[in-house]
Amino acid sequence: MIFGAIYFAAVFLSLGVGSFFLIKKAGLGDPLRVVNKFLIYYWVFDLAFRYILQKMPVINIKPLLYLPIVKNKVVHYSLGKTMASFFNWTHAFFFVPFSIVLLFQGYDVLGVIGWHIAIIALIYSNNFINILVNNKDAVFYPVLGLLVVLGICQYYQIFDITVYTAPLFDALYDLPWTAVITWLLLAALYISAFKYFKKNMYLDAGLATKQTEAKTEDFTWLNRFGNLGLFLKNDIKLIKRNKRSKTTVIMSFFFIFYGLLFFTGMLEVYDNPFMKIFAGIFVSGGFLFSFGQFVPSWDSSYYPLMMSQNIRYKEYLDSKWYLIVIATLISTVLAAFYLVWGWEAYAAVVVGAIYNVGVNSYLVLWGGAYIKTPIDLTSNKKAFGDKQAFNAKTLLLTLPKLLLPIVFYAIGHFLINPIAGYSFVVLAGILGFVFKNPVFRKIEGIYKKEKYKTLLAYKQKA
Repeated sequence: MIFGAIYFAAVFLSLGVGSFFLIKKAGLGDPLRVVNKFLIYYWVFDLAFRYILQKMPVINIKPLLYLPIVKNKVVHYSLGKTMASFFNWTHAFFFVPFSIVLLFQGYDVLGVIGWHIAIIALIYSNNFINILVNNKDAVFYPVLGLLVVLGICQYYQIFDITVYTAPLFDALYDLPWTAVITWLLLAALYISAFKYFKKNMYLDAGLATKQTEAKTEDFTWLNRFGNLGLFLKNDIKLIKRNKRSKTTVIMSFFFIFYGLLFFTGMLEVYDNPFMKIFAGIFVSGGFLFSFGQFVPSWDSSYYPLMMSQNIRYKEYLDSKWYLIVIATLISTVLAAFYLVWGWEAYAAVVVGAIYNVGVNSYLVLWGGAYIKTPIDLTSNKKAFGDKQAFNAKTLLLTLPKLLLPIVFYAIGHFLINPIAGYSFVVLAGILGFVFKNPVFRKIEGIYKKEKYKTLLAYKQKA
């Protein structure tokens, strides 16, 4: 988590300092107007990112109800904790240096100040919007889908929403007093969140048992595959029903867009064939890396029960492998839009997918034997990473996942041509697929060797 925070802070800081000059150099127009044009996407994406990862305020109110503390103070304290969230102050690493650059470049002082404090209010507005709509999937997913559709429409010049939103953000600079409107919005959202929490601050609300209609999901079509189908059914249900697993799937979906940094020429340092192979691995392998590396931790709550049954490790690992392969294939198909940037871009994704299926799928399952961190499926705690997942063995297994395909490509690229480089990576993936059975026997032996250490670890508190 610390490394993740440092990484995002560094990225935001570099963009905050350099965006003005990069936009100017590219001849896109007034840098402030260009940023304002796309602020609507920034704002909505920030809200979506919060919905997935930001923790909601939680306070044990039972002991407080016996103390002479008014409810208002407790609610204000709870909401105040969210104000200091990483998801709020990290934006300062972009907007503060960008605003300073604007001032040094001769922009109107009052205009820049008005624009800046208005953006602060909008960022904090997201904080309270997220609190109000948290766990309301019926609201979140349609909004996210609408954002994606609008982005596609703008790219293909069908409909450009920024034509209507950019003037609103421009007004924050042209008319600094309009920043008051954003702060009134923030105040209204805070009051709404305050009233919502105060209204529900009694024991009956927290202890009441929710009654929902039970739904059966048999997935009977998987029965034809025997024990393999049984494990696959359990994994599908696990993903559909639990907050942590659903968050992981959503995060893996966003990996598909990681290639935009590499294939579009957005960043010059990434514009080379070696980095494109690197991108192809991540674009097609989002689920593989985010879900696969925590096998068998996903089953930690009932892993001791599984190990007391007549279950073969090979069948268990097979089900996880097939799930990873299916997700990799789906990601590869969804990434077909990279054909817009040429066949080489999509070829890198397809080649990365073949390598992921033939090599990396085994490596993540192998590494999972050494990650003994129990997972709480009902919580997003540590959804973005876990320091216990890093050790010498998992680190060594990470190297062939990312560096080997680049090495294979480099050999073919320099000895023959770029197509040969792609062919070498594909060949490595195909060979891995051919030797699946002996590789699985090796992995099965490792899981058996680590079995009792894993069982002991899962008895510990997550």
